[in-house]
Amino acid sequence: MKRPTIADIARRAGVSKGAVSYALNGQPGVSDTTRRRILAIADEIGFSPSSAARALSGARARAVGLALCRPARTLGIEPFFMGLISGVEAELSARSYALTLQVVADPDAEIAVYRRWWGERRVDGVLLCDLRTDDRRVPVLEQLQLPAVVVGGPDGTGALPGVWSDEAAALAETVEYLVALGHRRVARVGGLPELQHTRVRTDAFRAVCARLGLDRGDTVTVPSDYTGEDGARATRRLLSAARRPTAVIYDNDVMAIAGLSVAQEMGLTVPGDLSVVAWDDSPLCRLVRPPLTALSRDIPAYGGQAARLLLDAVAGVRVAAVRTPTGHLTPRGSTAPPRTP
Repeated sequence: MKRPTIADIARRAGVSKGAVSYALNGQPGVSDTTRRRILAIADEIGFSPSSAARALSGARARAVGLALCRPARTLGIEPFFMGLISGVEAELSARSYALTLQVVADPDAEIAVYRRWWGERRVDGVLLCDLRTDDRRVPVLEQLQLPAVVVGGPDGTGALPGVWSDEAAALAETVEYLVALGHRRVARVGGLPELQHTRVRTDAFRAVCARLGLDRGDTVTVPSDYTGEDGARATRRLLSAARRPTAVIYDNDVMAIAGLSVAQEMGLTVPGDLSVVAWDDSPLCRLVRPPLTALSRDIPAYGGQAARLLLDAVAGVRVAAVRTPTGHLTPRGSTAPPRTP
């Protein structure tokens, strides 16, 4: 997977390397039309003339990029990303690699970051998080030939390898456990609807509820943005319904803790009146009272696996997707048989 060069631009533009050099450096010798075409191609393939020296030396950046399209204020309280980054950092530091982290506003900004990083030789590869349905970032990374590993999958990754776990199986185990306790009104506070893992969980939730004979009107999913504030709003909406749920599954621990607080604020006991389950376990889940039943998996190990796979790809090794262990349910004090039949 080679970086873009002046020769690549010349070949695509149908001109000489000298003409490309003139255009990139703003020198006379090419027409305005040709100059614009050359500059457009350079931007498209992620070439930056300021990085020409490093390109000629063939030196690696010895850095891996991670661009996150999340509000910066939420990342510091998001245990999943902190665990993921700690696992990535542990693997990279052991091989004398650095992690370049950037928070972006939207997918277009994220794509622009990838083009700049690769064109300026700032990174040797990237980790792609928060895979979306019909994700536009995947074909761009394929076109750039930028080594990349998707944290997620297995669907929608194109030719990019991914590190993933079976979200549907974990969701099914959770609903089956709640139904075994006697719950028939089970709700879910999901994540961002455009994310692929949210869609997988939503589809799995509907399927397992139908398989277990739960009434569709009693098994709703409310979308959210993963913040405590949005999780609290979703919980109030659910608990204010005429037929409120007796159990709620939250797509992250921050929302689950916010939901626990809302239930207590509304005079409901947990787990007597409401059972609460968090998706991904964290120290926060064990510190609140009652401690939260949660889906547990080793997030730092997940990040370490993604980093190892990416470094192999950077080294030119042909890599394939890796399936990691499915999250398992850890019952604690926030779940019990429902008091209301």
